[in-house]
Amino acid sequence: MTLSLQKNQDNESNNKLLIMNSEEVKGSPEFDYLKKLIRFRLDKYFSAGKGHTGENSNQEFDPVKDFPSLDKWSLPWQKFAYENNLDKKNENKYYIKQDELTLLLISITPHVQPDLFDSVIDKKINGSIDFPDIGGIRGKNSRFFLPTGETVLFLVAGQSFIRRLQVKQLFGAEHIFWEKKIIWLEDMQNGEPAMHGRIIMSQDYVDLLTYGLNKSPHFSMSFPAIPVQTELTWNDLVIDKDLQQQIQDIVDWLQFNDQLMHEWGMKSRLKKGYRTLFYGPPGTGKTFTAGLLGKYTGRKVYKIDLSMVVSKYIGETEKNLELLFARAEDKGWILFFDEADALFGKRTNVRDAHDKYANQEVSYLLQRIEDYNGLIILATNMKNNIDDAFIRRFNSILKFSFPDASQRALIWKKSLPQKALFERKPAAIDNIPENGETADIAEAAKKYELTGGSILNVVHYAGIKAVEKLAAARTRLKENAGRHVSTFTSQTDEHLQFLPEPRLIIYLTDILDGIRREMIKEGKPFSL
Repeated sequence: MTLSLQKNQDNESNNKLLIMNSEEVKGSPEFDYLKKLIRFRLDKYFSAGKGHTGENSNQEFDPVKDFPSLDKWSLPWQKFAYENNLDKKNENKYYIKQDELTLLLISITPHVQPDLFDSVIDKKINGSIDFPDIGGIRGKNSRFFLPTGETVLFLVAGQSFIRRLQVKQLFGAEHIFWEKKIIWLEDMQNGEPAMHGRIIMSQDYVDLLTYGLNKSPHFSMSFPAIPVQTELTWNDLVIDKDLQQQIQDIVDWLQFNDQLMHEWGMKSRLKKGYRTLFYGPPGTGKTFTAGLLGKYTGRKVYKIDLSMVVSKYIGETEKNLELLFARAEDKGWILFFDEADALFGKRTNVRDAHDKYANQEVSYLLQRIEDYNGLIILATNMKNNIDDAFIRRFNSILKFSFPDASQRALIWKKSLPQKALFERKPAAIDNIPENGETADIAEAAKKYELTGGSILNVVHYAGIKAVEKLAAARTRLKENAGRHVSTFTSQTDEHLQFLPEPRLIIYLTDILDGIRREMIKEGKPFSL
């Protein structure tokens, strides 16, 4: 199979990896500004008659005018700020979204310079009093100051009631920080004020704002997915012509959709994202195809572990999915849901509370997969198990059929080791090819109804047997050579140089034995 596509340029290759030592971090304009801002707010607070004994700071500091230009920062934020409209300035050349930039700076500080807050605050108050107005907590493992929502209110808004209400909106559900899951507040228990929650920054954005690139996420509760990769090519995928064309349509979307949306003004008219269903028996190439799509379009493919997504607790499944989708948003990742009927199954008539909330999960998924702006692949063995509402929302539905005899023969030829010899059964003298009868394994095995995945299992089994026989042949060869030469090892090794090297031989008898095992495993009859 050959699919046409343009060469994809890896955007990350153009990003410069940021490496800063401790002194460079401490001398950077953005962190110098944050230190001055903390001192300024503390001075303003204590000068209101509440007293302090710490060091004096520069009273001429202006939080707006002294905000450093992004192009002078040590952290690589210019591209991120541009893409999220945070770099716009007013007629006075001050940042319009300075509050957002300051919040981001406060949020990333514990990850880049964790002792900054402690060092500045302790000098101002001499550690002599409790100072709850600036917020902050100590973590379970972190012993440094961790900023909370109250920290942001104190530093950005000061004592202004109106400004504090404005700054609170940065944590609202409509703000880009929440929509993209960049920053949010830790949930508070027992009705405690939300702004007392610790500020959490997504690890993806910690990496992006520290190093200037998106690192691959680790498997975790917040991203229960593993990468799908393959070293094979489209030529190794044996499918019919119609399916090839349907896959090419997906490749075309991955290659040209962004151009259509942005360069030709279709963003407001067309739905974002692409949703496709792969269905067919196990082992017919659904996961393999997902891996090839990622490989040849330069995109990362992640297979979702549904066992870690679905929860028995009400609302937890939706929460887990929201975190997953949010982390993948805008990164061009392909999300692959295998055995998707476990999550995207048909809704049922409501008989009890369990049915009610299960239907709510499906309804949430319907909306969320439409909002995702990348490629979502749902894979299932049974198309009829998928809810009809999902079926209507798919851009395409691809059927991976059971391979026929000619396709199975081709799969056998592509799967067997190219450098091996093929014989019907072991000869009297193992692994001496002149003593065996050659065999056309692909022709002999194609009559057995197996999928590509099952054929690979058989090849693996027969390959292990072949290597086992090869090792035994080499041992016997060395033993026989030793009987005819001196007992000195050097002479034995010299003699071995002139003996024929045993070859790897795949035997039809081992192939048939492997087929028998697969057929029994699948509950099918086997006969020679």
